[in-house]
Amino acid sequence: MGRPIGKSNIKLSSDLMTPEALWAMGRISAYAPSADGQKVVYQVGYYSVKENKSHHVLHIMNADGSGQTLLTKSAKNETDPSWMNDGRIAYLFDGEIWTMNADGSDKKQLSKTDGSVEGYKFSPDGQKVILIKSLPYHGSIAENPSDLPKATGRLVTDLMYRHWDHYVESIQHPFVADVTADGITGGVDILEGEPYECPMEPFGGIEQLDWSIDSKTIAYTCRKKTGVEYSISTDSDIFLYNIGTRTSKNLCKPADYKEPKIDPTKTMKDQSVNAPENLQNNPGYDQNPKFSPDGKYVGWLSMARDGYESDRQRLCIYELATGTKKYITESFDSNVDDFVWSDNKDAMIYFIGVWHATENLYSIDKKGELKQLTDNWADFGSLQMMNNGKQIIAERHSFMASADLYLITPNSKKPQKTDIKQITEENKHIFDQLEKGRVQQRWVKTTDGKDMLYWVILPPHFDENKKYPTLLFCEGGPQSPVSQFWSYRWNFMIMAAHGYVIVAPNRHGLPGFGSEWCEEISGDWTGQCMDDYLSAIDDAATNLPFIDKDRMGAVGASFGGFSVYYLAGHHDKRFKCFIAHDGAFNLEAMYTETEENWFSNWEYEDAYWNKDRSANADKTYKNSPHLFVDKWDTPILCIHGEKDYRINATQGMSAFNAARMKGIEAQLLIYPDENHWVLKPQNGILWQRTYFNWLDKWLKK
Repeated sequence: MGRPIGKSNIKLSSDLMTPEALWAMGRISAYAPSADGQKVVYQVGYYSVKENKSHHVLHIMNADGSGQTLLTKSAKNETDPSWMNDGRIAYLFDGEIWTMNADGSDKKQLSKTDGSVEGYKFSPDGQKVILIKSLPYHGSIAENPSDLPKATGRLVTDLMYRHWDHYVESIQHPFVADVTADGITGGVDILEGEPYECPMEPFGGIEQLDWSIDSKTIAYTCRKKTGVEYSISTDSDIFLYNIGTRTSKNLCKPADYKEPKIDPTKTMKDQSVNAPENLQNNPGYDQNPKFSPDGKYVGWLSMARDGYESDRQRLCIYELATGTKKYITESFDSNVDDFVWSDNKDAMIYFIGVWHATENLYSIDKKGELKQLTDNWADFGSLQMMNNGKQIIAERHSFMASADLYLITPNSKKPQKTDIKQITEENKHIFDQLEKGRVQQRWVKTTDGKDMLYWVILPPHFDENKKYPTLLFCEGGPQSPVSQFWSYRWNFMIMAAHGYVIVAPNRHGLPGFGSEWCEEISGDWTGQCMDDYLSAIDDAATNLPFIDKDRMGAVGASFGGFSVYYLAGHHDKRFKCFIAHDGAFNLEAMYTETEENWFSNWEYEDAYWNKDRSANADKTYKNSPHLFVDKWDTPILCIHGEKDYRINATQGMSAFNAARMKGIEAQLLIYPDENHWVLKPQNGILWQRTYFNWLDKWLKK
C-alpha cells in the first residue's frame, strides 16, 4: 500500500519562498462542525514531489482551534468528513463511506457499493443518505462493439463528447439509500432513466444537492440537456425530489415551459430565451440549493441569462408554501459566491462576494437589507454555519497567506464589531521561515476616464532606492477577479521572492466594480481591457521610482494567456519577454475547438462563418492574436496542457511554432498529462523553474 504522505518538516536554506516550499504546504479543503458546536473535523492534502502524488488526511480540533489532532494515518486518502447524529464522524475511504469515533478509534465501513461512492450527504434524521455514483453514458460517444474489447477508437455522435480534461463516457447520478444497522447498500437513482448529470460537470460536487429539514425531499441542481443543446446552454435548474413519490418538480420553470428556439451559432444576448418576459423562467445558471433552518425556504445561486457563464450571480430565495421567488441581493452589484442561513428568527443570510478586489462577508435579510461585516485585504472562501446559528466557519487566504480556517462571529447591528478568529495555522512552520513581500493598492484613470484599481506586490527585503524588474499580471476568466487569491502556481508571494515587482490590474471585465464594468469586455476582448493593462503598467513605470521600465515582462494564463499573445503584437516595445499559459491564440480555431460552446458564442457573438455576423464578432476575429505575429519582436514562453479541452493545446503549439518560424527566441513547455491547470507535484516544480528561468534570462541581465 505504500506509506502515507504527511506534514512536511521542511527546513529552508533562505527566507525566500521556493517552489519546493510551496509544494510542501498543507492544503485545507473540506471541513464540518459537530452538532454541539464544540468540534471541527477538517481535511488536509499533503504533496510529495519525490513520489509525485498527494495524500489527504483528516484532523479534528476544538472549535476555538485548540487540541488539533490527526485522525487518519493510512496510506490511502480519507476525505469528505461529516458528522453523524450519534456523534461519529463519517468520511470517504477507497470509494466507500466509513465512520469512526471523534478520537479516530473504531473505524468501520458503512457502505458496501464495490467502491463506487464519489460523494455523499446524510439526511437530517440520519435515516437516509445521498450517494453520488457514476454510470456508463453513451449519449455522445457510441459504445464500441463487444467483440473489440481492446479497440481505442471513439465514435463521436454529438457535441459534449469531452469536458474539461476527459472524454464523457460516464455521468454522475445521485442515489437515495437507507441507512440501516447493516450499513448502506443499493439506493434509488433520483435521475433513473435520464441522460443528465448531477452534480454538473466539470466542478460540481455534493454542494449541488441538499436535504429538507424533515428529510422528506431533496433539492438538486441539474442541466437537463444533452449534445448540442448542452454545449450552447448554461440553463441549469433547481429540482425538488419527493422521497415518497419519487417525483421531481422544477422550482425554476413552470410545468408547461417550452424553451424558445435557439440558433446555436449566435450569442443568446439577443435571442428570445433571454427576452425580459422570459427571464422569470430562470434560463441561466441556478445551482447550490440550501434549505432554511425553519424549512420554509430554499435559497440558491442564480444567474439571469442563458449562455452567459459569467453573469452576475444573485441569491434567490424560494418560498415553498407559495412558490414565490425573490432575488434578495439586487443591491449588491457583484457576485454572491457562497451563502449560509442563520438560525435566528429573522432568517438572516450571510454570504461572501467580491467588491473592490477583496472577497468579504456580508449579511442580508429577506427584505434585501444589506450590510458588510468584514473589510479585510483577503478573500474568504466557502462558509459553514456553526450549529449554534450564531457563528460561521470560513476559509480565508490572501496574496501572502495560504488557506486557513477562521471562526467568525457576525454582528449585523454593529458590523465593525464582527469578530474574526484564526483557528488553524496549517503552514505556520513554513511561513515562520519566510520573509513576506508587501502589498499596495493604487488607482489609475483608464483611457475611457474611469478609475481602475491595481495591486502592486513588492519583493521581500524591499529597498525603495533600488530598481526592480517588473511583471504585468494578466488575469484569466476573462471575468474572474484579481482579488486576494492564493495560488500554488500563479503565486504572487513566490514571484516577489524571486525579486520581481508585480503589477496586477483589475481591468474592465472583472467583477467587484459593478455590472457595467464587468460586462464591457464581452465582444471587446482587444479594446478597453488591453488599454487598461497598458494604463496600469505605464502608471507604475512612470510614478513608482523602484520599477525598472527597461526590465518589464507580461505574464498570464487562459484569457491572460490570450492577453499576452495579443500584447506581443501591440506593446510598442514596453516588454522584454512574455509568458502565456493555456492562452487562446487563434480565435477562429478556438470557436469550434472548445467544448463549452456557450462561452465563445457569448464572448465572440457569432460563429466565424456567419456572413451576417455582428460588428463585435467581426472585430473579435479580425483582432485575433495570430493575425499580428508579423509584429512580434519579443522572446516568448508558451505553456500548455494536452488534456486542456477548454483551450486546446494546438493554440499554444501554434503560437510557439509561429514565433520560432519568425526567428523569435521562444520555448514551449508542453504537458501531455495536464489540463487547463498543472496538478502533479513534479510538473508544478518544473512549471515554476521554467517560468523563473525564462524571466531571469531576459529581465535580470
